[in-house]
Amino acid sequence: MFFDTHVPSGTRLDTGLPALLLRTDRNHFHHGTLGAIRSLGRAGVPVHAILEGRGNPSSRSRYLHRGHPWAPPAARPAALLSHLRAIGERVGGRALLVPLDDAGAIFVAEHADALAPRFAFPHQDPDVPRGVADKGLLLEACARYGIQCPPSRTPASVQDVDDAARDWGLPLIAKWARPWRCGPGLRSTTLVRTLGELHRLFAASRVRDPDGEAGPLILQRRITPGGGDWFFQGYFDESLDCLFGGVGRKHLAHPPQAGHTVSGEWVDNPELGRLAVRIVRLLGCRGLVDLDFRLDPDGGGYHLLDFNPRLGAQFRLFTDRNGLDLVRVLHLAQSGRRVPAVRPAFGRNLLVENHYLQQSVTRPPRALPETLRPLREADEFAWYAGDDLPPFLAMGRQSVLRAVGRLRTR
Repeated sequence: MFFDTHVPSGTRLDTGLPALLLRTDRNHFHHGTLGAIRSLGRAGVPVHAILEGRGNPSSRSRYLHRGHPWAPPAARPAALLSHLRAIGERVGGRALLVPLDDAGAIFVAEHADALAPRFAFPHQDPDVPRGVADKGLLLEACARYGIQCPPSRTPASVQDVDDAARDWGLPLIAKWARPWRCGPGLRSTTLVRTLGELHRLFAASRVRDPDGEAGPLILQRRITPGGGDWFFQGYFDESLDCLFGGVGRKHLAHPPQAGHTVSGEWVDNPELGRLAVRIVRLLGCRGLVDLDFRLDPDGGGYHLLDFNPRLGAQFRLFTDRNGLDLVRVLHLAQSGRRVPAVRPAFGRNLLVENHYLQQSVTRPPRALPETLRPLREADEFAWYAGDDLPPFLAMGRQSVLRAVGRLRTR
């Protein structure tokens, strides 16, 4: 097995503390899972993960110590607790529990007492992760603390929808307050370009989510993208001190203007870093955080778009010059070891290959040189790694099969 022998001794991890990665949202192509497996595994930590099975490309990683059966949903807390306890017994001793999605982070915070005998994780106010992940509650907190975010409305009727489109113009943003409860066919955030599309989405909220589990539907004025999309990821200790943090610039997103990072760069932006730290402290979130912002090009400053109380999928972008990243910081802190000061690697780039190529196929052939530029400049790939090729090959094969299946359906 390959270890990061170049990492200074001050950042070496406690290999006696295994890690268990918890994800509740079925997503074979969740590259953050693979990033966490590789980061901790390369440092010699035994990494366990709850996976969908061998169909998940991450299950092929040489750095995965053991995969475990898919868990019951967080909406069935007793069943999920029982499942985690059984895995904990198989792992043996205490393990670092790392939630990789909002539902998992909320579950861990709200059931900390029951999980603590078997697992290590940052402890915090049990209401905080739900309060920041629920976009409706987040808007209330922004209003309470004077945090700038896009003007928003929660429509109760078609007339409310029409009023929002008239007042703000199209396109606008539609998002579900509790995206972790979205059912099949409901995208968590959508850039809506036409009134007809907006009506269809509002109608779908009544048909596909009759119990309101994912709702309410929130409409937001679109901040034009000229100022760019930005994100902050960090780790905050029990005193709400930021032990490690980085600001990223989102060059490409999937889907465009309303999705996760496809191509991102670690940038030197102290202003946004200070703003993000202030927001995290105001809202009281400890442990790992992932915040999204958009800069208003008309001088309106940075608008907070989302607050995720867990590890962001693109966390490997923020790998400093000592090889330290956020999941390693989490492991150091929870094993009682000192977290050294960050040594930023500004200009570092990350690329998510499958989504990047998916967007690139629609570009004309004359744009090929510009299309290939991010591939040449990437310092970190979500899937490709020379020391761990099987997940990349499995991802490529499954992507091709999915594309062929969609063509056949059409």
